[in-house]
Amino acid sequence: MSWFQRKVKGITTPTEEKKDAPDGLWFKTPGGTIIHTRELKNNAYVSPEDGFHVRIGSREYFEILFDQNKFTELDADMSSADPLNFNDSKPYPKRIAATQEKTKLKDAVRTAYGKMNGVDIVISCMDFAFIGGSMGSVVGEKIARGIDYALKTKTPFLMISKSGGARMMEAGYSLMQMAKTSAKLALLSEAKVPYISLLTDPTTGGVTASYAMLGDFNIAEPGSLIGFAGPRVIRDTVGKDLPKGFQSAEFVLDHGFLDFIVDRRDLKKQLTTLLNMLKD
Repeated sequence: MSWFQRKVKGITTPTEEKKDAPDGLWFKTPGGTIIHTRELKNNAYVSPEDGFHVRIGSREYFEILFDQNKFTELDADMSSADPLNFNDSKPYPKRIAATQEKTKLKDAVRTAYGKMNGVDIVISCMDFAFIGGSMGSVVGEKIARGIDYALKTKTPFLMISKSGGARMMEAGYSLMQMAKTSAKLALLSEAKVPYISLLTDPTTGGVTASYAMLGDFNIAEPGSLIGFAGPRVIRDTVGKDLPKGFQSAEFVLDHGFLDFIVDRRDLKKQLTTLLNMLKD
């Protein structure tokens, strides 16, 4: 006789009383490694087995970098207008409202100031979850105001980029943010206030062509996709096959566009060392 014998046939538990495992308890990396999300969070959202850096947003970066996660956010309620009355599959204002509701973000960048290992710092961090981290008027203005605050207080400025490029719904207004942010960064340089640019996965388009590559130090996370246009566009333009992985952080570093690559688990310590060095 088997050690277990079902006395009542069929499943009798009502659907509403069934216990399901909560979604999001486990994360699977592209390499197939499975890790519990709690362990992932405790490891700065980096897989301990294969070193894969999970895409994260401003909330997680602020939690990692600011001491005790204490900071003061600047221009927290700034939101996009609709200067072009843009309409694709839905009107631009409706797209903004829907994205704000889904992500609980006002736009694709947040700026805040606080302390990092006791060192004062201003951080602007992009969120890819908000329309692909696209750069519109609000993104440019918030970054510009963050730079203004850094200038006023003589505080080092850190830009964390994660973007698909300029926001098509704002057309020329979006492209103007490249010039505006670059001009503000020139003022930061003249005042000899340190600016560090951290490029994460992915950093592309007009963001790469402006503030992401203008740091006193340009650094990146391992494996980040960094480039301007997509591989197909570049191949069709130059008429040549492209090297494998030519838009990876490692390839970009080898060709002189980055100063170094930093593991996210060491990011806070490395940035603090760098800023202390720049003070001396």
